[in-house]
Amino acid sequence: MAYIFHQDDLPRLVSVVPGRERTFFVNQELAGIDDALVGVIRYANSAASPLHYHVNCEHFYFILEGKGTVESDEGVRAIKSGDLIFIPAEDKHRLRATEPMFYFEFQAPNRFKTIILDGTPDDMRWERIDGRVWVQT
Repeated sequence: MAYIFHQDDLPRLVSVVPGRERTFFVNQELAGIDDALVGVIRYANSAASPLHYHVNCEHFYFILEGKGTVESDEGVRAIKSGDLIFIPAEDKHRLRATEPMFYFEFQAPNRFKTIILDGTPDDMRWERIDGRVWVQT
């Protein structure tokens, strides 16, 4: 059976490190599956993820609005609205906004571990608006 959620009815997650906010549409809690993790993320100007990689996880970003950079072993490349970025499993990456950025994120499967290479564990901690904390593993 199909399910429909409006983004205003879903829990928002705000990064413990300021400047990032996400809303999941597909995850274990909402859809009862762990085959994918899907949502949208907003980055304030200059906000960035830590340099990291995911064990056992393919990763896609589709930039809906704004501009930024994606860092990988190949260097730093500019990204903008309309760009699709694919990160293979175990590839190091960091996303940084050079202006406010809004993007769609798809990770599969949602049975992965995140390894932080440059940053702190707080970079992967997100506070739910309802007061609970969600930790990206």
